[in-house]
Amino acid sequence: MAKKEAKIDNKKEKKSKKDKTSFFKSFKAELKKVSWPTPKQLINNTTAVVVIVIILAAIVFVLDSAFGAANKYGIDSIKKSVAPVEQTTESTEGETTENGSEDVNADDVVEPEESVDEESNEVTIEAPDGVTAVTE
Repeated sequence: MAKKEAKIDNKKEKKSKKDKTSFFKSFKAELKKVSWPTPKQLINNTTAVVVIVIILAAIVFVLDSAFGAANKYGIDSIKKSVAPVEQTTESTEGETTENGSEDVNADDVVEPEESVDEESNEVTIEAPDGVTAVTE
């Protein structure tokens, strides 16, 4: 039995060595079949790739700068356009708006008074304009 196992191991070793050498032989044969570019073709193709990459990088840079500037100055212009609107609302206190309601400042708002009747558990809320609400 030991002789059979030794022969099998010996065959596997020879086969693995043969596989490795045949792999490298076939690899070398395939490399010989490749049509390699001439030095002139290699330089031309490399130059074309480098030029295209530089052009695309320049385009991306210009677009990034343009959108960045538009974003920066666009936000600033929006802030400037919003600031005058806030100033005009402060200057038009008490004037009626288009829908007929009056502009009210936060200082003019009066909180409603709330009272609780402990016997009936009723809560009475009385607003400054005279409206009263009672809840249980």
